[in-house]
Amino acid sequence: MKAIDVIALILVIIGAINWGLIGIFNFNLVDTLFGVMSTFSRIIYTLVGISGLWSLKLLFSRD
Repeated sequence: MKAIDVIALILVIIGAINWGLIGIFNFNLVDTLFGVMSTFSRIIYTLVGISGLWSLKLLFSRD
């Protein structure tokens, strides 16, 4: 697994944990740590979204 694949997978896991916290406890960890829709929060959300798209490649790769 390439480094970028590992980074993407870690970010997808962070995003999944955040969504789990939102769904179960109505608690948004990213917003709590970095502010509601602050620039840094938006960067994190963007990176998690891009990582999700990148992870689609892992689903279909034959390596």
